[in-house]
Amino acid sequence: MSLVEFRLRPKVEALLQRSSRPAGAQEKLASASRDPHRIYFNAFVTMACGLALGLLATWAALDAGYGFGPLVAGPWTAWPQTGAPDIDPYARAALARRGEAPLARELGLSFVARTDSSGEPLDGRCNYRISSPAPPARFWSLGLFDPNGAPLANDAQRYAFTSGEILRREGGGFDIEVGRSARPGNWLSPGKAHSFVIALQLYDTSVDVAAKPDPSAFPSIVRGSCT
Repeated sequence: MSLVEFRLRPKVEALLQRSSRPAGAQEKLASASRDPHRIYFNAFVTMACGLALGLLATWAALDAGYGFGPLVAGPWTAWPQTGAPDIDPYARAALARRGEAPLARELGLSFVARTDSSGEPLDGRCNYRISSPAPPARFWSLGLFDPNGAPLANDAQRYAFTSGEILRREGGGFDIEVGRSARPGNWLSPGKAHSFVIALQLYDTSVDVAAKPDPSAFPSIVRGSCT
C-alpha cells in the first residue's frame, strides 16, 4: 500500500459510512452540528425529566408507608424495620417527615388500622365496635389518633385503653365502642375528626415478624351506623 493510499483510506471509509446512513439520519446530524444549543437543550430536558421522576417515586414511597417489609393482618399493618438498628433509608425518611419516634423492635410492635375489617376507611361520623382478641403480649394499648399520629381531642379526654384497665366480658374478651356519642363501658370518641386511625401497641409480644400474622388473632373493627 502506497503512502497516498494509506492517507486517503480513512477519508474514503468515512465517506462510505455517511453515504450508507439514511437520508433522515444525515439531515438530523447535519442539523445538530449546525445548532449545538439544541443538543444542550435536549440533554437538559432529559435530566430534568429523570430528576422529576426520581422525586415523584421517592414521594410516593414515603407517602405509602415506612419502606419495605410490612406486616399485614386484616386492617392492621405494622412496619417492624422502623424500630430496628438497620432501618432502611425510606423508613428513616418517612419517620423524619412525620416527626415520629418508633417503638424499638426489642420492646414490641406498633400496628395501625386505617380501615375497618371490611376495608372501608375509618370515618369520624360513624360508630365502630372493636372486639377481641388481641395478639399475645405482656401489655398492650389501643387508641385513636389522627392520620399524622397525634391524639384526637375529645370532650371525654380519653385517648386509649390498656390491657390492664379495660373492662372485660366473662371469659376475658372485650369490646370498645367508638363514636361521638357517649356509651357505657369501654368508649373512645374521635371528637370532631373526619378521619382517624386506630393504633395497637404490643409490648413484649411473641408475634413473629418473619411470618405472616393471622388476622383472626387481631381485633375486629366493625362499622355501625353513620350520621
